[in-house]
Amino acid sequence: MPSPPSAAKDAVYHPHFARFYARLSVTADERGGVAELRKELLTGLTGRVVEIGAGNGLNFAHYPPAVSEVVAIEPERHLRRLGAAAALRAGVQVDVMPGTAEDLPLESGSFDAAVASLVLCSVADVPRALEEVRRVLRPGGELRFYEHGRAEGRVMRAVQRAADRTVWPLLLGGCHSGRDVLGELTAAGFTLGAYRRLRVPEKGPPTPASYHVLGTALRG
Repeated sequence: MPSPPSAAKDAVYHPHFARFYARLSVTADERGGVAELRKELLTGLTGRVVEIGAGNGLNFAHYPPAVSEVVAIEPERHLRRLGAAAALRAGVQVDVMPGTAEDLPLESGSFDAAVASLVLCSVADVPRALEEVRRVLRPGGELRFYEHGRAEGRVMRAVQRAADRTVWPLLLGGCHSGRDVLGELTAAGFTLGAYRRLRVPEKGPPTPASYHVLGTALRG
């Protein structure tokens, strides 16, 4: 079924998943402990920050006062509208813009830090997206990342591979459950800093998207 004419202008068009994600992400924040992880991710940031794939703006409330501006890039129309509303409630200046991670509409070397939060799973071209993040960061700039990705156990990795080859991206807006986030960052020329692996949620049976990593990386 062709997309509506108005949607054809958007780089990403997943209206049903966007509405599902908007509800799920709020529940995960409130009941799954993700809000605390967002706060941990953003603590200590200063200066000008770019956030790629900002979604419905759940990070915005957690940016510290030392951040002078957040430029939030979100390609999906429904999530971008929700993000713009969240920006009005933020304690720092947040400008929400259309665009994709693979083609950031921003000047090179113009940001002190970048944030990638639950987005690298769904970008179409991860190496290109990280190349763009490196481009817009100043030398020595920091990337904060909180992503789900490759499991540590062989059985769940096999489950992830099977899911990513079949229904997972189709049902979940292009998401891939088993991407190697740390490997992608290293291959893109970032120097890994401190990071930790965690399972979200901590209790209950795991899913292909339960294996998360939170940390920092530096632009060389």
